[in-house]
Amino acid sequence: MRVSELSARTGVSVATIKYYRREGLLPEGVRSAATQATYDDAHVSRLRVIRALIESGASIAETRTVLDTLDRPPARPQELLGAAHAAITPSVEGDADLSAAERLVGGLGWQPGSCDPYVLSGVARALETLDRADFQVSDDLMAVYLDAIRRIARAEIAGVPADPDEAVRYVVLGSVLIEPLLLALRRVAEQVASVERFAGAAGSATMSVE
Repeated sequence: MRVSELSARTGVSVATIKYYRREGLLPEGVRSAATQATYDDAHVSRLRVIRALIESGASIAETRTVLDTLDRPPARPQELLGAAHAAITPSVEGDADLSAAERLVGGLGWQPGSCDPYVLSGVARALETLDRADFQVSDDLMAVYLDAIRRIARAEIAGVPADPDEAVRYVVLGSVLIEPLLLALRRVAEQVASVERFAGAAGSATMSVE
């Protein structure tokens, strides 16, 4: 197919397709003439991945890193997961104090060496942000967080496909694309729970005024 057909199939403009090519995100098509190239279903698939990553908030550089991981995955599954996380985890300057983070993630079954330091650094930064805001998460609520996160993680890892190529796609894209969905679902659930808790109380207050 020509670039115009590729654009029509994917909904990505020709100008954007050319931009992705210049940035090294999309492979060149097969040249059929000096100013023409043909594309195939692999380009359609790659474009859809690129758009999903960009629309999820990944930068061009982050998208390139994720695509490199898809194209050249590490040998072991746990290394693949680390590479996927590294592609979307902001770099941190300096050494963070990980002691509080390590104590917390012990509730997830964490042991020294069982995850990458930059992942722990993300937990440490989040805890520091809570401290600076003087916002306290109760032990009971934190236990709920840990239990829910652990069950989600186990279900996700259990769903990794056996086929290596599909496993790469599942792990890498799942790491990037599912987190916005989880956040959106949490917000919906909080609003539903708020209605469930407070709607009855509001009704009682109204009745008492009458």
